[in-house]
Amino acid sequence: MSVAADEPEPDPASASRSDPPRSESVADELERWLGADPDDRTLGSLVERVDEQGFALLFVLLLTPTALPLPTGGATHVLEVVTVVLALQLIAGREEIWLPRRWRGVTLGGDRMQQLLRRLVRLIHRLERISRPRMTWLFGHRASGVAFGLLVAVLSVVAFVAPPFSGLDTLPALGVVLLALGVLLRDAFVAFAGVVAGIVGTVLIVALAGAAIRGVSGLL
Repeated sequence: MSVAADEPEPDPASASRSDPPRSESVADELERWLGADPDDRTLGSLVERVDEQGFALLFVLLLTPTALPLPTGGATHVLEVVTVVLALQLIAGREEIWLPRRWRGVTLGGDRMQQLLRRLVRLIHRLERISRPRMTWLFGHRASGVAFGLLVAVLSVVAFVAPPFSGLDTLPALGVVLLALGVLLRDAFVAFAGVVAGIVGTVLIVALAGAAIRGVSGLL
């Protein structure tokens, strides 16, 4: 009768040292969500699966179609309104994201939206390779959350009121996307780049509005 050789028991200490758990990157999380059934790619399903950084992730998804230099014809206005509602919740200190039932059913699974989001994933992959946590003490506080929400709300409103087909809504929306990515990556440099883009976009829109008002006044 043969006797099986005793197998060495695993060393718990060495097991804990090998293969440490790694948090999933933002781009990987988005790719996993994009691989889901198209009917399941709704705002509601995304809200249910996001973690404590869900507000920032939703801001990235919602404002990306506006931030890309592609004509939308005002079709992204509903996403900007949703972004403002979420930003107000962040300012109020809510930890659980709330959306009306009608908005929870808004789908992000169209072919055009999929192309936009996949471009976003590629951009985030490149950004994650060059980004690193910087000035992390700026993040994770109540005051920083309020400031984050205020900036997102203001820039989303600016993008909403930008003249349609002008492309001027791109910069404030890009500011929100970069700011939210900076929060997700804990990289203050990326967040500051978003603030600068948002300010430049706001100044351009205000300047254009002022020129239009002066032009109309000169005709009267």
